[in-house]
Amino acid sequence: MLHALQEAFTGENMLTTWLVLFLASGLVAGLLTGFFKARKIQPKGFKWKIFGQEALVAVVTLAISGTVLGFGQTWLRQNGWIAFQQGPAAWWEIALEYGAYFLGFDTYFYWLHRWMHKEPVYSWVHKLHHHSTAPNLLTTLSVNPLESLINGGFLPLFLSLYSVHPESLALMGPTTIIMGFYVHSGYEFFPRWWNKSWATKWFITATFHDQHHKYFNYNFGGYTTIWDRICGTMRKKFESDFENPRGRKPARQGDAPAGNPQPA
Repeated sequence: MLHALQEAFTGENMLTTWLVLFLASGLVAGLLTGFFKARKIQPKGFKWKIFGQEALVAVVTLAISGTVLGFGQTWLRQNGWIAFQQGPAAWWEIALEYGAYFLGFDTYFYWLHRWMHKEPVYSWVHKLHHHSTAPNLLTTLSVNPLESLINGGFLPLFLSLYSVHPESLALMGPTTIIMGFYVHSGYEFFPRWWNKSWATKWFITATFHDQHHKYFNYNFGGYTTIWDRICGTMRKKFESDFENPRGRKPARQGDAPAGNPQPA
């Protein structure tokens, strides 16, 4: 036992161990201090029945899409469709490659997401994900396997068209995972001034995507609010609700929660 602990806190395992301990201690502190309770976006939205259904869907979807995407990306590499830049990479090269991926995925996701809200695609593909109008972490994975393949297929498509450095790829995969879980978490961690700053208002928050699930026909962006602002699909009351999440006035006509949403 003592030997195992010594290994965990030394060498290559040390960073992972400290990261896990940091996250675990943060979770405990958040629960004890009421940090999470104060930041819950929809305090009465969670339902155990839906959570259980999402867990089952998540297992099936991960098994199918993970297998298909894994084999597909391996085949693309083996046949020369995906190749990486060799040699040391300058910081600006990594920044450019990551920026291209970030904006590329945001554009790809926005337009395909809007398309998935149209019939018959909505009923066939996207409706399963909208079963929860108050998302939680499992909602991230509770999608039709076809939708998972569509969203997850961007990275191998991007890598087939654009040869990047391995260091850039190391940032791309985690971004997809972290953003997916964050925007579906049901908790808002960014400060109230986020949408007032010109530098930060372009990046989506958990509240932004939470309102997509609640009100359905708004806030389609994946990483940024840019396309929603350009195309007029950002919910008009989003920014005021973000600043004052507990003092909301009744929603206007045509802006009611999506208890049984219908695609636009």
